Amino acid sequence: MTKDFEPFEYPQQANMIAGVDEVGRGPLVGAVVTAAVILDPNNPIEGLTDSKKLSEKKRNLLFDEIKEKALAWSLGRCEPEEIDQLNILQATMVAMQRAVADLSVQPDYVLVDGNKIPQLPMAAQAVVKGDLRVAEISAASIIAKVTRDREMEALDVLHPEYGFAKHKGYPTKAHFEALEQYGVIEQYRKSFKPVKRILGID
Repeated sequence: MTKDFEPFEYPQQANMIAGVDEVGRGPLVGAVVTAAVILDPNNPIEGLTDSKKLSEKKRNLLFDEIKEKALAWSLGRCEPEEIDQLNILQATMVAMQRAVADLSVQPDYVLVDGNKIPQLPMAAQAVVKGDLRVAEISAASIIAKVTRDREMEALDVLHPEYGFAKHKGYPTKAHFEALEQYGVIEQYRKSFKPVKRILGID
């Protein structure tokens, strides 16, 4: 644990802790991506913090290091169609459940970034600012962000006119202008207001 973390009291009874975080609740396009990570206390990773506070280069280096050193890591996701059916909050919870279920090692305790936890078969706790305070959640935030950013870069290759590599699907001015000009492709979340407006289903 680096000393930059605000003090977080780890639950005493837990032996195998998974950290969980999500990326992509705000964008208009693509999946919401979650990650779950169980770190190896005997193989520490330096420099873990909230993925948004790291440079892209540093994130990519940590992404590889986490995958190499963690006891277990996994991804969970909900695609745009599921987000439209469930709503973004419920879709995020489902994606988190999928990430935890997919871990190759079963955790006995799960720490989730934010103030809400999905229903899980083991004890869990929500940690506000967890991506800054809990190394396991920091690691999950990095895995989720790099994964989703790369998906947006891949979508940008297919549809360069939208600028996905730059704004990563978030509702920026340039993104709105591209959406107005080029219309809605299938990867958009049809239940999000700006997209509904373009589709005329407001």
